Amino acid sequence: MEKPKISILLPVFNEGINLKIMLKILKATIEVPHEIIVVYDIESDDSIPVVKDVQKNYPNLKLVHNKIGRGVVNAIKSGVNAAYGDYILILVADDVGPVLAVEDMLYLMDKGCDFVSTTRYAYGGRRYGGSLISRVLSKIANKLFIYLAGSSITDCTCGIKIFRKEVFNKINFECKPIGWAVALEFSIKVQMSNWKLGEVPIISINRFYGGKSTFRPGPWISEYSKWFFKGIRILRSSSNKREIEVHIPKHISES
Repeated sequence: MEKPKISILLPVFNEGINLKIMLKILKATIEVPHEIIVVYDIESDDSIPVVKDVQKNYPNLKLVHNKIGRGVVNAIKSGVNAAYGDYILILVADDVGPVLAVEDMLYLMDKGCDFVSTTRYAYGGRRYGGSLISRVLSKIANKLFIYLAGSSITDCTCGIKIFRKEVFNKINFECKPIGWAVALEFSIKVQMSNWKLGEVPIISINRFYGGKSTFRPGPWISEYSKWFFKGIRILRSSSNKREIEVHIPKHISES
């Protein structure tokens, strides 16, 4: 098999219903050499039979058992360890919208970016679906974080990111394995580096095909709040305001 240009990581937890759709979309839309790595925590995950059912027709599709410890941050670590692509892209099985922006994210990486994040709240990016409380908290928190911390990344909590493997491996991740707190920590720490950063707006369509969200207000708010205030201290203490290159996909109108 040709060496993949991009390794697509899909951390899953009983996402069988969404994974069926996502794999079909990826197979139809990703044109560069790639591999897809589905990372699961438990052997009873209903995503496993979905992957095994299509692997015979999709040789670059891999299943990886996360044995580091449960949670998204550990699933991503397991996926990165198994990845062979020049770039590593994190997607989520329950959000089909960001797939439309993959080509634009690759464009920035090919221009020399080391890390490209996506945004649902700037440059025409939008978010649909998911619980009302998670949408409201996410938007308010990200807007406040820009104002209070001076963050150049406009949607630090979005998990859809593409990066070079060496960038990920140089980050000392400290967050607890709760929700997608790893996305916030990652966004904070890359802004303290000398890496070239980019951002692409997306249209997020969360849980369009169903499935059950793992969002739990109590523990999620606690962990996110810790990194929210820690990020403010870290970024405000830096005299280096990071520039970020923005690329707007053709299917998004900036408003």
